[in-house]
Amino acid sequence: MMEAKTTTMSQTQVVSKAHRRIGLLGGTFNPPHFGHLMIGDQVANELNLDQVLFMPNAQPPHVDAKTAVDPMMRAMMVKAAIMGNSKFGLEMTEIERGGKSYSYDTVVALEAAHPENDYYFIIGGDEVAYLKTWYRIDDLVERVHFVGVNRPEQPVRSDYPVEWVQVPNVAISSSDIRQRIKEHRSIRYLVPDMVAAYIFKEGLYLDTAE
Repeated sequence: MMEAKTTTMSQTQVVSKAHRRIGLLGGTFNPPHFGHLMIGDQVANELNLDQVLFMPNAQPPHVDAKTAVDPMMRAMMVKAAIMGNSKFGLEMTEIERGGKSYSYDTVVALEAAHPENDYYFIIGGDEVAYLKTWYRIDDLVERVHFVGVNRPEQPVRSDYPVEWVQVPNVAISSSDIRQRIKEHRSIRYLVPDMVAAYIFKEGLYLDTAE
């Protein structure tokens, strides 16, 4: 009798794990800002996700490495940004792997490590337009659910299966924040206070090379 009970509990746990809905919000996060957090929160609530993982790139293939600060520093800023939200987490797969980050390779690695998860890959409307150029995109769409969030003046359509979530249009960008820091202008209410504290402690973005 005890063995039958144990087996039943185990099966229940497996079924429960198989339905975990995990959002992946990748990016350079150079630095992370309130726009990123708002997107993660809106998508999590609209699609009833169990968690949204913020996933900093090591070296994204479409960005010159010189324009981004050290990956571990960006990860520390993400960790500071998401603190206090139990639905947010930090995913280090791409940084730990190093090199250029291709989403297909990342998803394959995550599925191998966490077969109980269903992944929802969150991207902006501007990125949706370029899905056809992504590495192994036809294989990738078979593995994940793509979630597109609206961007101003970007069409809400795609030749690929994309689920769209409408979010408020917030005109905050990492490039603008970097420029403001370089010019010694305020970034208050653009980034969480703990992110700003880390930036100023480390002296980030004061050099034009960053």
